[in-house]
Amino acid sequence: MPLLSQWFGRLLDLLMVVACLLLLLMTVVIGLDVFLRNAGAGGLAVSNELSEDILYLMTVLAAPWLLRQGQHIRVDVLLRALPLRLAWALEWVGDIVGLLCSLYFVWYGIVITRASYAAGSINIKTLVTPEWWTLAPLPIAFALVAIEFIFRMHRLSTAEVGLRDDAISAA
Repeated sequence: MPLLSQWFGRLLDLLMVVACLLLLLMTVVIGLDVFLRNAGAGGLAVSNELSEDILYLMTVLAAPWLLRQGQHIRVDVLLRALPLRLAWALEWVGDIVGLLCSLYFVWYGIVITRASYAAGSINIKTLVTPEWWTLAPLPIAFALVAIEFIFRMHRLSTAEVGLRDDAISAA
């Protein structure tokens, strides 16, 4: 299991690098758009749409990595005030609920992506693209989040009873 976790961590690192490169691309596109508008060239018509799509992709690419790093949104003030055994049990509850929610979104993402593909739905903005292109990353990202919850539960099962150190968002 540790070797699988290590390889999975590398995959998530790669996805985070892609998310960072997308941020760089978005910055360049927005900067170019502003420059062209100020130069009187009218700007880039696709700038807003590309920015929206890039923000979405960055979010789904970064989410599993953020969960693994303990940088996701987490309020653990209550857990720190509870007895260690109860806090540890609630860590399990949180991971199980997270896993179940992730699996639901995998299923739902597949359903809506397939429905969009079958219907031939398209997004018509500045760019015209099949809608399923936008929906397809959702089930993939949540599958990765679900896998990370499994690794989190494994790490929790092999650690001492108490609050986890690998998922603390603030000390």
